[in-house]
Amino acid sequence: MSVRAELVRAGLHLFLKRKTDDPPDLATIRRGIDRTTWWVQNPPRTTRGAKVDAGGRPTVRVTTPRSRSDHHVLYLHGGAYIYGSPLLYRDLSWRICDAARAVVWMLDYRLAPEHPFPAALDDAAAAYRWLLAQGADPRRIAVMGDSAGGGLTFGTLLKLRDAGAPMPAAAAGLSPWTDLTITSESSRLFAKTDPMLNLSDARHYVAWYLGDADRRNPYASPVFGDPAGLPPSLLQVGDDEMLRDDAVTMAERLRAAGVPAELELWPRMPHVWHMLARVVPEGQRAIERLGSFVRQQWAESAP
Repeated sequence: MSVRAELVRAGLHLFLKRKTDDPPDLATIRRGIDRTTWWVQNPPRTTRGAKVDAGGRPTVRVTTPRSRSDHHVLYLHGGAYIYGSPLLYRDLSWRICDAARAVVWMLDYRLAPEHPFPAALDDAAAAYRWLLAQGADPRRIAVMGDSAGGGLTFGTLLKLRDAGAPMPAAAAGLSPWTDLTITSESSRLFAKTDPMLNLSDARHYVAWYLGDADRRNPYASPVFGDPAGLPPSLLQVGDDEMLRDDAVTMAERLRAAGVPAELELWPRMPHVWHMLARVVPEGQRAIERLGSFVRQQWAESAP
């Protein structure tokens, strides 16, 4: 682990992690995220972003000079299903474009509690079908996301598979939240030491998102689904973050179903460290690994 990463980890724990079990306030959370959004640095001037309507939801089409117009990444952002937007990810999306040599589609799906489950799931599935309707070859598509967006990635693929839609060539989860029961060993073991996540807060987020829906619904918690037929997948997670076991168990489920799945445990990396790539070298290395993985899958699925 780099010195920079250690310093960032300490700073996150000191300034970002909530140290109380008092119920979180949604308005306060969103105001904080809005303030954070404007601190995110803009991408290089050669990056191009265009707003489009993808299956009924606003989406940003991101390209760089290295993007191939016939290769696509549908990206589902994190934010516990209650916050987040493509704008918050503008320093990550162009990096994925470069690493994957692809067009990245940053979906602005509906958020809970105003739009509870399955709104985000429906939006993600609609965006994927929209890409197909535009002529995108599923063998040239990857679906990926971080945190809640990582869980949404696999939930969406389960929904699409069950509906008979063609699968993309690859999937990836960055610190994916795949178990909304929040009962894993890592969620308890690292509840205090995780530099970002708060166990009590996570339970409130689940309630806002799912309401009375079953926490084990595979479309919400894909670790409880049968992933047979899903595409080759890469899962990256910090080895001591609360969601470690969400990635580990998801990878195990995929492999047991005969789906090629690569699991990477990154030592002492905080939740979705990829978003810190500008200051943390491990962030850029993880993004490069994502890019090489999806490019490999596209090459192997070439007609």
